[in-house]
Amino acid sequence: MKSRIAFLFYSAVVFLLMVSCGISKSLKHQPITAGYDQTIPVVDKKAATLFVSGNNSLLKNKHQLWELYVEGDPLQVGLISGALTDSLLKKQETIFFSKIKDLVPSESKQKFLRFFLKWYNRKLYLNIPEEYKTEIYGYSRYSSKDFDAIAPAYLRSLYLHGAHDIGHALQDLALVGCSSFAAWDSKSEDGNLILGRNFDFYAGDDFAKDKVIAFIKPTQGNPFMIYTWAGMTGAVSGMNTKGLTITINAGKSKIPFIAKTPISVLAREILQYASSIDEAIAIAKKRKVFVSESIMVGSAADNKAILIEVSPNNFGVFDVPNSNQIICSNHFQSEELKNDKRNKDQIRGSHSKYRFDKMTELFDNNPKINPTIAAEILRNTKGLNDKEIGYGNEKALNQLLAHHGIIFKPKELLVWVSANPYQLGKFVCYDLNQIFNETRDKNSFESFERADLSIAKDPFLETEEYKKYEQFRIEDAKMDSALNEKKSIDSNQIKEYQYLNPYFWIVYYKAGLYFYNNKDFAQAKTQFEKALHCEITTLTSKVQVEKYLKKSIKKLK
Repeated sequence: MKSRIAFLFYSAVVFLLMVSCGISKSLKHQPITAGYDQTIPVVDKKAATLFVSGNNSLLKNKHQLWELYVEGDPLQVGLISGALTDSLLKKQETIFFSKIKDLVPSESKQKFLRFFLKWYNRKLYLNIPEEYKTEIYGYSRYSSKDFDAIAPAYLRSLYLHGAHDIGHALQDLALVGCSSFAAWDSKSEDGNLILGRNFDFYAGDDFAKDKVIAFIKPTQGNPFMIYTWAGMTGAVSGMNTKGLTITINAGKSKIPFIAKTPISVLAREILQYASSIDEAIAIAKKRKVFVSESIMVGSAADNKAILIEVSPNNFGVFDVPNSNQIICSNHFQSEELKNDKRNKDQIRGSHSKYRFDKMTELFDNNPKINPTIAAEILRNTKGLNDKEIGYGNEKALNQLLAHHGIIFKPKELLVWVSANPYQLGKFVCYDLNQIFNETRDKNSFESFERADLSIAKDPFLETEEYKKYEQFRIEDAKMDSALNEKKSIDSNQIKEYQYLNPYFWIVYYKAGLYFYNNKDFAQAKTQFEKALHCEITTLTSKVQVEKYLKKSIKKLK
């Protein structure tokens, strides 16, 4: 026993020395700023919703979306973006780190988490292209000082660009249930490529309030747009002026031991420097990633879309010859990755295959896809064969939590982005031909919206069902609080909770847990049986319900 303890002790010491060495190197890292314009931007606040710096601007439009236009070299793009979005950046940081505090309330665990992330990210800076490190550095000059204990502003900003990847990798699951599709040739209304996707990333309602449509004109590469948030220079959804689009969908991943290139940074590089599918593939092959991801690339030049599927140890391209459509959720389809054990587990146990089948069903029901139909698909809350599965069910394409929905028409350089709430608000149209036109009046400071092409808000917003769903979210939070803190719940409160979202399995499962914890096993049994008659999100959740049902029945004997 003593020798084992000694071994563990010395192993721990060596580990800590290695960690300290790695962290020390990353903390000393500085981005390249020499040779770039180091002018500090001066911002003219023309109104509460309009900020201007030279040719650059930040405007909040009537749909409550922020439109950011920035041009310059990497350092200037970062500095100007930071200067214009200063208050938004600090707000988003506060919301994001407060969310972590809510998830990890223990101070000792927070300290361990900070230490772990510093170690895990110790070589992240070696896997990000220099120009993006410079841009992130410029942005980070406007970061909040309140979180310097976590890491210096610049390194903290680097870490945040890998937040999606790290959370995805450590939990060995897709934290987001994104859905995407593309149609072209005979499958689209005019024969030209059209794409749509939901980015089902959720970091709280407050985080989703201040969405940014960023239009970036760099000194090198293609001008492009991304739908994003303050502080984020990577791409999760975007299109460049060559008509090349990119969106990312998380896949099942093994847990790596060190951070490499964040997926959003790879997507940004493709967006900035690729003008065709072949060029996108070539860029993707250059980078080492640390999670598994499907990257949908659409190309006006090729008039089609493909999937670049990447993992820490594999690389594949899904491109069906003679096809006119492609559908993607959160499992792989290429020959190189589709037979991976984790991918098969994902298909069998998650909601990815269900959403894939739902998109296929909707495509079959709509022979010709246009922007309005694409919006209807992204907003769909029903299950297969229009089954009611409850609002907020992750098996739905519209889970009523997405950060955004987005639609692209690459040949025309048109893009539609959803306004709050979720994908239900107006899909606001933008024309990259106009925005990046050299003859455009850059002193007009009006919204870039192509109002004549925007898609109206979803009629669902005006229904009683929507109002009930919003109330359900409030009651669901109360139910969680009662379960966690072992509070008493009135039976009428439970009935109201279930009335608000009667087809959603979770309302019966949580009620069952409440009765089980309070030793009312007959009621618990009834509730768990009701949950099993609903469309349960994952295999794991279904097994959990079945387990509690068996335990309830056993307690009644």
